[in-house]
Amino acid sequence: MAILEGALLDVAVETVRGRFEEDAVLVATEEDRILGALVLDGTHIEAVAVRPNRRGQGIGTALVETASARGRLTAAFRPDVSEFYESLGFDIERTGDRWRGVILSDRDD
Repeated sequence: MAILEGALLDVAVETVRGRFEEDAVLVATEEDRILGALVLDGTHIEAVAVRPNRRGQGIGTALVETASARGRLTAAFRPDVSEFYESLGFDIERTGDRWRGVILSDRDD
């Protein structure tokens, strides 16, 4: 939760707990330290965050790529992170103050 909250993501503790039970939270670790997390609602990315000092090292990319093995992914996000999603191949459109994107996995081809 600290990583998600540190990224100023609005995801409730209860939501994350429930997603853990559904096997819908992916966590990147190194030597038992959590570096990043991704929370799914089905195939929609609810939140993805990486420790600030570890950003730009491919951790978020690896989390999204792992999630994409489940199929087509969608995400809604702030404009300031649109480059991240675009770099992963998401088709992006602006929807008010949020943006949304869709990416197909290899399974969807």
